[in-house]
Amino acid sequence: MKGHECFHCKQWIAAGVEHDCWTTTEQALTKHLSEDLRDAWERLRDTAVEFGDQRVYASHHSIMFSRKSCYFFVRPQRNRLEVVFWLAREVTRPPIRKSLKTTRVKYAHVVHLVHRDQVEAPLTDWLREAYGLQDALRGTKDVKRVKDVKSPKPSGAHISTGLKKAPKKKRAPKPKARRAVKQAKKRAR
Repeated sequence: MKGHECFHCKQWIAAGVEHDCWTTTEQALTKHLSEDLRDAWERLRDTAVEFGDQRVYASHHSIMFSRKSCYFFVRPQRNRLEVVFWLAREVTRPPIRKSLKTTRVKYAHVVHLVHRDQVEAPLTDWLREAYGLQDALRGTKDVKRVKDVKSPKPSGAHISTGLKKAPKKKRAPKPKARRAVKQAKKRAR
């Protein structure tokens, strides 16, 4: 029987049969949530929608909130809601579990929610800041301010492998003037 195995869901798909395992909805992603998590999800969604014009859509295992690009997403899990948002600065205080630099000007922050009462300040303030980040990056003054923030570079070790960096190759010295090069060529003849 002709067909192929879907890369994502690992199901065998017969030839000529349409298959779209990526199509999902918010309801499908949140139907398994407990009552506390469902309340937290509804409060989080309502809070984010109040920020202004945006698009809310489900994508694979996450629910995305975006304007021109995604500014935060929620990954519903069995015991918690994992919220990931981007800011132009690094925040390391609770309830943030993890923060990491994702681009030259943005840091991703991860928060785990288990109850409705966790959807309050400072989390809502950070989400509002993430919503406004695209506008801030468009202005010239704010772009300069954000670009001036420098992160410490690791010394001597490569980030992903932990191996030492390869030494840089030394270049041959350049002649100081073209005339000197031409004279050297004439002598060589």
